Amino acid sequence: MPITRTVLAVASSHPDRTAIAGSDECLTYGELVEQSRRTVTVVDALHRERPVSPAPETGGIPITAVSIASAFHAARIVAGLAGYRAVSATIDPLWPLAHRVRVIVRSGIGVVISDSAELAEALATEDWQGTVIGLEDFLALEAAAAPADPPTVRDGDEAFLLLFSSGTTSDPKAFLKTRAQYRANYAISSAHLEPLPGVATLAPGPLSYSLTLYALIECLASGGGAHLADSFEPAAIARRVRAERITRVVAVPAIVQTLTDAARRDPAAFAGLELVVTGGANLPISIRAGLADVLPGVRLISYYGAAEIGFIGDSRGGDGTLIDVYAGIGVSVRDEAGAEVPDGELGTLWVRTEACSDGYLAGTAPDDLRGPDGWATVHDQARVVGGRLALLGRAGDIAVTGGHKVSLPEVERAFDGMPGLGAVCAVALPHPRLGAVVALVIEGDAADKGALRAWAHGRLAPQFVPRRWYVVPALPRTAGGKVRRGATAEIIVAADSTAVRL
Repeated sequence: MPITRTVLAVASSHPDRTAIAGSDECLTYGELVEQSRRTVTVVDALHRERPVSPAPETGGIPITAVSIASAFHAARIVAGLAGYRAVSATIDPLWPLAHRVRVIVRSGIGVVISDSAELAEALATEDWQGTVIGLEDFLALEAAAAPADPPTVRDGDEAFLLLFSSGTTSDPKAFLKTRAQYRANYAISSAHLEPLPGVATLAPGPLSYSLTLYALIECLASGGGAHLADSFEPAAIARRVRAERITRVVAVPAIVQTLTDAARRDPAAFAGLELVVTGGANLPISIRAGLADVLPGVRLISYYGAAEIGFIGDSRGGDGTLIDVYAGIGVSVRDEAGAEVPDGELGTLWVRTEACSDGYLAGTAPDDLRGPDGWATVHDQARVVGGRLALLGRAGDIAVTGGHKVSLPEVERAFDGMPGLGAVCAVALPHPRLGAVVALVIEGDAADKGALRAWAHGRLAPQFVPRRWYVVPALPRTAGGKVRRGATAEIIVAADSTAVRL
């Protein structure tokens, strides 16, 4: 795994270089190596005291989960365990309690670092035999611990991280990444996303975001500095970009918007910023244009990937709707029977890459990630356009209305840039004759139905134009700011709905 090899090398040659920084705490590479020796002493003792059988897919390696608000401490614990026989997991403390409990029990997680009393109580009622320990208690044990042997570079086939597919609206599906799979993923990101030695990268957001977690890994694998933040307040971001000489930011789209707002208020603070990397396909034009307007010298890369599979490609210009696939990544768009569809037609995207996980843990999901031919899918819908990919959302983002397949994200993108319009969400509502109709749900106080219809007819094929229009005070969102389509649809059909039909 490159992270341990590089961490040890930098700790030897540049021990005072920043490895991990929070808003008011910092670890150099030299300190990270020394701290890791105490971290693993504590973790090993906790696992021995109350052993739990981990998921068999780990090969018997105990699993330690971190579920705390501090991205800095979550990061340095995960990084500290990377050079030892350990599997780490990050669990979002904002997930529903039932989700957190189920994934801990079904994955065989043995130690959970968490300050949640309700989580500890809920796990006790499940007859779970592991240990929940608060962060302050964990820090106290570390301070008193005898250092273990130094970390070492581990075998590539060894399980390294336990990750999750979701957790906001459905039970999370857990999957493992081996060190070799992360090595393959880093080979791709280092070639395209510029995590360079010595570069200071700001990655604000919980470590439970796969984007933030990977930013930590790639920074340490390259010998750069991972600067983490729990707060997304614009002034705080501006202060850190200036004070810590940040040249690269890795963030989810909602935080890119916050960064743009911060730069608009204090552009001088961002004079040294060179690159913004964000995840997710189809970054809204409004976010792209806003960043370019306030920071015209800053480059923007919007990459596409799936945590289970790895990096697949990115977009760097135009409206961002077409993805250039990275060299060495195989892609195939197929119909329900598994046959490749012609260019321009919609189908399910299958991917082949060395970075792909082997599959979901049997204890958390019966779903198959890979097919018998070795290709994998998370059921993203796509079409090939001129050798590039157009991403159309997951299977649940496709509505069938009157026999036509309609991509709901494409409907939403058509309204990006409409003057005076806030966030929107397209949903499919049942219809007795057509099967479903497309409805557009608008966040705000009011909207002009005539203007909306005129805008839609000028930009969408007839079958894509919404047939119903609603206004809600606020759209439901994930902790990362992404609109929740399923929850939005539930608001519309609820008996006590806050939605107003136009």
